[in-house]
Amino acid sequence: MSRPRARYLALLVLGVAASAAFGVERFPPPDFETGHVLPHAAQPAPLGAGYDYADAAVLLLTLAVATYLVLYRRSRRAIVGLCVFSVVYFGFWRRGCVCSIGSVQNVALALFEPGYALPAAVALFFAAPIAFALFFGRVFCAGVCPMGALQDLVLLKPLQLPRWLDQGLGLLPYVYLGLALLLAATGTSFIICQYDPFVPLFRMTGSMLMLGLGAGFLLVGTVVGRPYCRFLCPYGAVLGLAARVARKRVKVYPDVCVNCKLCEKSCPVNAIASPAPRPGPRELAAAKRRLAWALALWPVLIAVGVWTVGAAAPLLARAHPDVPLARLVAPDAAARFRGEPGLENDELTAFHKSGRSAQEVYASAQRVRSRFAIGSRILGAWIGLVLGAKLVGLARTPVRTDYQAQPGDCVACGRCFDYCPKEYERLGAVAGPTQGPVPVPAPALATLRVEARSTSGAAAGAGRKA
Repeated sequence: MSRPRARYLALLVLGVAASAAFGVERFPPPDFETGHVLPHAAQPAPLGAGYDYADAAVLLLTLAVATYLVLYRRSRRAIVGLCVFSVVYFGFWRRGCVCSIGSVQNVALALFEPGYALPAAVALFFAAPIAFALFFGRVFCAGVCPMGALQDLVLLKPLQLPRWLDQGLGLLPYVYLGLALLLAATGTSFIICQYDPFVPLFRMTGSMLMLGLGAGFLLVGTVVGRPYCRFLCPYGAVLGLAARVARKRVKVYPDVCVNCKLCEKSCPVNAIASPAPRPGPRELAAAKRRLAWALALWPVLIAVGVWTVGAAAPLLARAHPDVPLARLVAPDAAARFRGEPGLENDELTAFHKSGRSAQEVYASAQRVRSRFAIGSRILGAWIGLVLGAKLVGLARTPVRTDYQAQPGDCVACGRCFDYCPKEYERLGAVAGPTQGPVPVPAPALATLRVEARSTSGAAAGAGRKA
């Protein structure tokens, strides 16, 4: 059965518009066959205690299904079906909560705030995708996360970003993760939930700014593969780190790579690494020097991060409402102590009605400043650690004989499966005996011939110049 040049699936994405289509790849798939208080404001009203258990059961079930579809069934069509289910259930039906992405903040708050009890459902939504990533890679991102699934469904014509831009923007999720954990641990705010661009779309309500931001991500996502997942999602950064040690990983080819380059060109997230031959003595010596410089620079980056972000601790502490409130309460309390009329503004009016004393506000503000003084230095060290690790990774010279999906970057979307000729050989062998080797299809031949002409033309030009 021939595969169409474009595959679309109707999906309700925005309340005002409509439907969005998923589907067309970067180029048509080759036809290998012949025929703090913030959680209260950030979460919808609970539907009942039973829904927590139902959500947990559905999460575990969909994670198991995603693992089977990605690693064993290797079916892009089935993964798309799982994406649709997750968008409908976890997105529009459950309105984006409970959310694994935002759960990292709940865990951070529970670790540093004794008075906060972590709900069991939130703990499961945090831990289960990470546990699966440790063993099977980022199967949660494949089609279980409604935000990633929605971006995957609207991807129409993915373009490959330059490698330097992709690598640079890929550092943002780690910085965002560190900042979100700092603000959550100090009881300041849950910024991941507060500035989530997709939950307002799922709920069909919210500020125009956030609705516009979500629509903007979806618009960019029609040509850039999963922009939020790759360049902003803090939980994706956690899953990427866990997936690097996964025992089973996504393989583009079922047995032997034929180095046809089709998987690399079809990957919308630049997660396919091309073959890298063993360098010669001169290249190896230069690579060792680069690695030595990167390793030497690593502790310097950490120290600079500690000093720079640590110096910004007073500014970061103002994000907690008690710190600016203490600055307002102090002159008001002094004026009232002298028998003078107090200051008047909305914040002070709300403070007087709350029943809190000035001493309580001062103590809270001092405690927050102390936490930020320590936490900001940890955040700076984390940023320096991430930058140093990226430099060391770029300085390394890996040796690969074939195309490989990088486990930390691969979101297990399965798009590359439809481009691998060895995958179609496997499917043909499963369906029945084939008559000789599977022929390379016309679209694949055309792609390879264009590359061959450009390569030979460049070589000829270099020869004439020589």
